Amino acid sequence: MASIFTRIVHGDIPCYRIAENERFLAFLDVRPLARGHTLVIPKEEVDYFFDLPDADLSAIMVFSRQIAKALGRAVPCVRIGVSVVGLEVPHAHVHLIPLNRIEDMHFGGRTLSFSPEEMEAIAAAIRAQLQQG
Repeated sequence: MASIFTRIVHGDIPCYRIAENERFLAFLDVRPLARGHTLVIPKEEVDYFFDLPDADLSAIMVFSRQIAKALGRAVPCVRIGVSVVGLEVPHAHVHLIPLNRIEDMHFGGRTLSFSPEEMEAIAAAIRAQLQQG
């Protein structure tokens, strides 16, 4: 059975899309730890991040860096945290989380909730920053 992320890639489940290319997709996490929490996934379903082929492993980090820079300009924060956990969804993915303090990256705590309009506005702000380079 396809993972929820594969279903997002195929358009079966909607998402707040940030960017994509032929190999990767970035979209907002629907259970964010912080405003702008973004997930970057390979379009090909691979369960474990470190099972990605070398070329994909390095390319996903380069793609993530582009997203992280735009995210940092769109959502004021001290840093963009990067995490690869891999327990939540059986599909390799990178978390990009705007941080102002270390506690902002606590995966076992509460998540935030934003209206669909707020989520789209956040995604649009990040996309705008991507276009500005």
